[in-house]
Amino acid sequence: MKLLHTSDWHIGRTLYGRKRYEEFEAFLAWLAETIQRNEVDALLVAGDVFDTSAPSNRAQELYYRFLCRVAASSCRHVVVVAGNHDSPSFLNAPKELLRALDVHVIGAASENRDDEVLVLGNENGAPELIVCAVPYLRDRDIRVAEAGESIADKERKLIEGIRSHYADVAALAEQKREALGTAIPIVVMGHLFVAGGQTVEGDGVRELYVGSLAHVTAGIFPEGLDYLALGHLHVPQKVNGSDVIRYSGSPLPMGFGEAKQQKSVCLVEFASATAAVQLIDVPVFQKLERIKGDWEELSARILELSATGSQAWIEVIYEGDKVIGDLRERLDAAVSGSGMEILSVKNNRIIVRALRLIHAGETLDDLNVNDVFERCLAAHDVPEDQRTELLCAYYETVASLHEDDNRAE
Repeated sequence: MKLLHTSDWHIGRTLYGRKRYEEFEAFLAWLAETIQRNEVDALLVAGDVFDTSAPSNRAQELYYRFLCRVAASSCRHVVVVAGNHDSPSFLNAPKELLRALDVHVIGAASENRDDEVLVLGNENGAPELIVCAVPYLRDRDIRVAEAGESIADKERKLIEGIRSHYADVAALAEQKREALGTAIPIVVMGHLFVAGGQTVEGDGVRELYVGSLAHVTAGIFPEGLDYLALGHLHVPQKVNGSDVIRYSGSPLPMGFGEAKQQKSVCLVEFASATAAVQLIDVPVFQKLERIKGDWEELSARILELSATGSQAWIEVIYEGDKVIGDLRERLDAAVSGSGMEILSVKNNRIIVRALRLIHAGETLDDLNVNDVFERCLAAHDVPEDQRTELLCAYYETVASLHEDDNRAE
């Protein structure tokens, strides 16, 4: 049978305030056609369907319209798990209705691990695939906080909680396969950050667990899995060089840092329980272009793009020594009459002089919330021996804000 593995759609995401619904619609139309053309039997979506826990009506429309189209195609099954950006209760709300279309949704970890182990049948109803559909495991799902515990205790509990969860669902899947008496494949889905995974600047990938990011290794997964379909990282990649442990990556560039990256989805074909993986390139639906340099370099590159009839969205980073107060006006004039649009201009010379930043060339856009907090600690001369605990408490607070399910009662 054939599976198609994708993740991190982030439907509804904007880029410097620009809405991208046309891109999402074009991608989903392409994906439906790709499923039909390749006679895909099951679609696996490994989290972050939406960009926020409260998606717009337009984002929801695109999602449900796509599911209806796929359900009417040759694809027999769709399995969707929640990512850290998704609202578990929102994804779960229509799950009983969607199940009638053979769309299986797992929005949150269940106390009954059996709920996450799906036995999928072929056109005759005979079992053909077992899917361990593990959603993003929130801190509260896998760790009980205790007063006075150290950072090392928290890390140990997190890792053990993740390892235990995957071990439980894999063991259940093995039991079901043995009971069936047939060598059907077992596929595991997950949404997490495995150590060594590649990210790029500006992709918006959040750190998931306090202090433990570098310690969540591929060793947490049980051995002998036929394929592991991961989500969360936006760069398509193997894990530890394995052909059968993969991040599909995001299908659209989430920021200008991903502009030159080839996006793809994973087509997985099983002969018995052996998986063969082929990457299918996703077309570019909206060209993104980042240009850097002094005024001469910027204007030359814009002229070059204009000569090709480019319709790109552009991010400009001015790096010249000369202060140009009307830089934005010059750039707008340069793209006037073309199909290009400048979404962002970073004039580092003006910003450096105005804000007198400690680090030359650095702007607030270059810092994340963790960087800002660390700068505050330094600015207030907080002793080094107190910073570790303060940082840990701050990271936990931020993580809890991201994990709150504001769609739940």
